[in-house]
Amino acid sequence: MRVAEYVNFDAVGLAELVAKGEVTPAELTAAALEAAQAVNGRINAIVETWPADNEPRPGGSPLAGVPFLIKDIGVSMAGRRMELGSRLAAGNIARTDSSLMLRFRHAGLVTFGRTATPELAYSITTEPELYGPTRNPWSPERSAGGSSGGSGAAVAAGVVPIAHATDAAGSLRIPAAYNGLFGLKPTRGRVSMGPDADEVFNGLAVHGGVSRTVRDSAALLDQIRGPEPGDPYFAQQPSRPYAEEVTRDPGSLRIGVLAQAWGGRRTTTPVADALARTVRLLESLGHRVEEVEVDLGAGWEEFVLANARLLAANLAASVDGLVAAFGRPIDSSTLEPVTLAGYHYGQRISGAQFVTALTIRNRVARSLARYFATHDILLTPTLPELPVPLGTYAEGAEALDGLGWINRLNDRSPFTMPFNVAGTPAMSVPVTADAETGLPIGMQFAAGYGLEGRLFRLAGQLERADPWSGRTPTVWAGDHTGR
Repeated sequence: MRVAEYVNFDAVGLAELVAKGEVTPAELTAAALEAAQAVNGRINAIVETWPADNEPRPGGSPLAGVPFLIKDIGVSMAGRRMELGSRLAAGNIARTDSSLMLRFRHAGLVTFGRTATPELAYSITTEPELYGPTRNPWSPERSAGGSSGGSGAAVAAGVVPIAHATDAAGSLRIPAAYNGLFGLKPTRGRVSMGPDADEVFNGLAVHGGVSRTVRDSAALLDQIRGPEPGDPYFAQQPSRPYAEEVTRDPGSLRIGVLAQAWGGRRTTTPVADALARTVRLLESLGHRVEEVEVDLGAGWEEFVLANARLLAANLAASVDGLVAAFGRPIDSSTLEPVTLAGYHYGQRISGAQFVTALTIRNRVARSLARYFATHDILLTPTLPELPVPLGTYAEGAEALDGLGWINRLNDRSPFTMPFNVAGTPAMSVPVTADAETGLPIGMQFAAGYGLEGRLFRLAGQLERADPWSGRTPTVWAGDHTGR
C-alpha cells in the first residue's frame, strides 16, 4: 500500500481492509514506517521505531493489524526502551508488558515505535533536552503541545491514524487541540494503570489516545477499558460499546458554556470567535446552550497550590526511584531546570500539606458533580490561545520554583486540569480552525463521571455535521507519493 493511499484511512478503515484480506498488517506497517521517514525529520515526533514482525495479530478486533505508536512514558513494552523523555532514565529497557500494553496487543495493534514526551511528562509542551523539540505539523515553528505531543504530531502528520496518549493535566487534550485531532480523556478508573502503579499523580492521570476520527478513539477505548485486580478505582462499565455510541443521536442536550477560565485567564479573540461558531453549530443541532458560571470548589490560587503539591510530591518520588535504579546524580546533568525545581519543591512538602491537597481534590470533584446534576455537558475552549511558538514555556523558566512552574502551566491551560482533579471525562474536538491562520482550535466538552458514552454521541454528531477529516497540515505524509 502506498503512503498516499494509506493516509486516507482511519484505524477502523485500515482494520476492515485487513479483515477482508485486501492488505496485510505487514504492508500497513511498511507504509507507516515510510510515512514516518518522510515527515519525522521535520516534526521530531517519533524517538524510536523497531521491527514489528513478531507482533500478535488476533482477529475479531476492530483495530487488528493497525500500525500504532506508544508514548515514551506510562506504558511498558517488554524488551523496548522507555526513557520517560529524560536523561535520568536514558537507556532504560522495560522488562515486562504493562497491563495496558497487553491490551494493545490483544487488540491486534501493531506497535512499531514510541513517541516523544517532555521530561517525565512534566510539561504541556514537548521540548525535552533528551531528544529535542517536537514540532507542530500545521506550523513547525510552533509547539505540538504536551505531554503527548509526539503522539499528537505523529497522528496529525499521517504516520499513524491513532496513537497512545496520557492525560494528567490536559496532556492528551492539549496536543489534540494543537494538532487538529480528536482526543477524549476517560473517567478515572476507566483504564487500568497496573500492575506497577495503582494510580498516577493520585488519580489525576489516565490513559487514552489521540485520533483523526471519533470512531477510532471509541474503538480504542472499547479495547482498553475495564479494571484489573487490585485497581483502586472502578468506573461502571458502559451498557453498550462506545463504538456504537458514535452513531447514536445524542438528543437535545443542556450545554453550559464557560468562555472565560477560572483564575481570570482571558480567552483570546481567535478562540472566542471559534467558541461562538461552535455555540451556533450546537444550537442548529437542537441543543440548549447557555452561558454559565461554574463553582470550582476552591479559589484558583488554592487549586493551583494543591495541584503543585500533588504533582511535585509524586515527581520527587519518581525521581528518587530512577536514581535508585540507575545510580545517576540529581543535578543539571540529568534533569532540566523546571524538573529539578519541581523535585526540590516536592521534597519539602509535608504529609499534612499533601493530605490537604487531597482534600481540595475532593472539593473540586464534589463541586463539578453538582454542576453535572443540572447540565448534560460543559463546553469550554480546550485552550485560551492558539498553538504557541516553540520556546514560549522556557522563557524565564530557570527562575521559577516548583510552584511557579505549575502556576505557569495552569495559566496557559486553565480549562483542562479541573477535570483531571474531578476524575470526569472530557474531550477536545477539532470543530473549527482560526479563520486567519488556519491553525486548529480545539473545543472541550466535559460530562459527569462515567459518561463517556454521552460525549461520544455528541462528538459523532459534530463530526457528521461539520467534518474535519479533510483538513490536513503543512507537514503531511500524504503529500509524498511513496514508491
